[in-house]
Amino acid sequence: MGFPRKLFLILTLFAYGQGSAWLHAQDNSQQPPAGSSQNPNKQDAPDGAGGPGGDVGPYAIPKKKDEAPPPPPSEKPKKIEGMPDYSIKVDVPLVNLDVLVTTKDGQFVPNLKKENFRIYEDGAPQSIANFNQSAAPITAVLLVEYASTNYNYMYEALNASYNFASTLKPEDWIAVVSYDMRPYILTDFTQDKRAVMGALNTLRIPGFSERNLFDALYDTIDRVESLEGKKYIILVSSGRDTFSKLNLDQILKKLKNTQNITIYAISIGRALREMIDARMGGAGGIVTSDWLQADNQMNTFAHMTGGRAYFPRFSGELPEIFHDIGTDIRNQYTIAYHPTNTKLDGSYRKLKIELVAPDGGPLKVRDQKGKDVKVQIYARDGYTAKHQVE
Repeated sequence: MGFPRKLFLILTLFAYGQGSAWLHAQDNSQQPPAGSSQNPNKQDAPDGAGGPGGDVGPYAIPKKKDEAPPPPPSEKPKKIEGMPDYSIKVDVPLVNLDVLVTTKDGQFVPNLKKENFRIYEDGAPQSIANFNQSAAPITAVLLVEYASTNYNYMYEALNASYNFASTLKPEDWIAVVSYDMRPYILTDFTQDKRAVMGALNTLRIPGFSERNLFDALYDTIDRVESLEGKKYIILVSSGRDTFSKLNLDQILKKLKNTQNITIYAISIGRALREMIDARMGGAGGIVTSDWLQADNQMNTFAHMTGGRAYFPRFSGELPEIFHDIGTDIRNQYTIAYHPTNTKLDGSYRKLKIELVAPDGGPLKVRDQKGKDVKVQIYARDGYTAKHQVE
C-alpha cells in the first residue's frame, strides 16, 4: 500500500474514534449516575413556580404578587412658632331629680309620662333628657333622737320604727343612728332586718336631755353623700337643738350643696307641745315658740330635699306614716336634664316643676268617681352648680 493510502486510512480511523467518544459522552449525559434515586419521570419546574423541588415535581407554591408600596404617611401640620397648643374639653352637666306626685290625701299618682312634666331652672324652661319611674331599692339611714325629754312618746316612735324595718325588702340597705349630745351608729348599712331591730332594741332608758340635732344631721349627710345612687334620711326627732357646734344656716348650706339625698322628717314634738299648752292654759310663751321653730326646721329639711314632713298628734298615727314613706320612696319619678345654664360658677339654681296635659294646659287628675282632685309635687327646691376647677 502506498504512503498516501496509509495516511488516508489513519485519518479515517482517528475520525471514527473521535466520533464514537463524542456519541458515548452524549449518551452518558442522558443517563442518571450509578446509585442515584432520581425519578426518571421528574418534571422540570416551570419558570416562576418557586419553592423547593420534590420526587415528582415542584411544590405548587404560587409566587407572591408584587404588592403596591404603602401610601406615604400624611404630613403633620407644621407648628407655627409662638402659637400655644389648644385642646377642647366639653363638660356637659346633668341634673337628676326625684319627683313625687301625690293627691292631697297623700296617695301616689301613677302612670304619668315624660310629657306631663315641665321643668324650670331659675325661670328658664328645660328639656328633659331622661325619664323613668321604677320601684328602686332603698338606701336609707334611720336617724332617731333618743333623749329623756319625752320618753313615753319616744317609746311609741321606736315601735313604729320596728314596723318600718319589717317592710324592708331583701335588696334594701339601711343603717340605724341615734343621737343625744352626739350621734351613735347602732348598726352600719345592712340588709338584715334582724340587725335593724336588734339595734333599735338596744335603746333603753335615755340618759341625757340634750339633743344636738344639727351636728347629728350634718354628720349623717357626710357619711352617706359619697354613696352612689339615691339616699334617704328618715329623721325621727323633736326638731329641737340644744347646743350643737353648727348652726341652722350651716345645715341649710350643707343641704343646698348635697344632691341625691332626701329627708323624711317625723316630728315627735307636736303631741308634747300641745300637752304643754293644755297644762299652761295656752300661755306657753317662749316654750311654745321654741317648739314652733323646731317644727319649722323639720319642715324645711324635708322641703328643701324633696321629702315630706309629718307632725302626728298621736302615736297611733306613726305606723301609717312609716308605711307612706316606704311607698313614696319606691314610687318616685326620676327626671334628668342638661341645664341651659352651663356655667360652673357654684351658684344655687332654683327649681320649679309643673304638671301639664298633652295640650299644654294644666293636668287634671280625677278620682274613681270622676271628680277633680288636687295634686302635690314633692321635689328639691334647687341645687348648687359645680365649681370651675382651674
